[in-house]
Amino acid sequence: MFDKDSLKVYFICGTQDIPSSKSIKEVVKIALDSGITMFQYREKGDGALIGNDKREMAQQLLELCQSYNVPFIVNDDVALAENINADGIHVGQNDMKVTEFAQKFKNKIIGLSISDVNEYQQSDLTYVDYIGVGPMYATNSKKDANLPVGPEMIPKLRSYIEDFPLVAIGGITVDNTKEIIQAGADGVSIISAISKSANVSKTVRQFLQNVD
Repeated sequence: MFDKDSLKVYFICGTQDIPSSKSIKEVVKIALDSGITMFQYREKGDGALIGNDKREMAQQLLELCQSYNVPFIVNDDVALAENINADGIHVGQNDMKVTEFAQKFKNKIIGLSISDVNEYQQSDLTYVDYIGVGPMYATNSKKDANLPVGPEMIPKLRSYIEDFPLVAIGGITVDNTKEIIQAGADGVSIISAISKSANVSKTVRQFLQNVD
């Protein structure tokens, strides 16, 4: 059963997001220790793991998240999510249609990226548990990111989706989190503000304070 409280501080990360002085397992463990509420494994871009290396890393991170009872989500890769029995999958507008895999992905969390009202109107949320909305602000974490839609997009979508679970993403920092929550988001998705933080534990705790 999906609980929208798990969206509060939603850490998204792959090996490509981690400074060379650290390992992804080290960073994710510190983030889990500090209270992140959900984790998404997003292995994409220059230097990203592929094939068996990616599967083995996903398996190790899944087991780590399970030991903290934190949902483990795989980005885009339905086959990988099925293979390791992940807790869920997150897909974008250009990825496989949700209806194509939802029937064989029962009792799993399904997230869908939506940038604006137009994309919402073209999306089928029948099998979707939450939507990721953004980018809120300019971001360097995603090379293919759309132009920022700003926190003002949240109340616009709320007028259609009402209390449907919604997490904001894109350029989110400790300093702009309260603005996003006040706009109506259930939580924030963070990549580099946590993965590249000099003090991951402190940063996660600050995010947790600002979403409440």
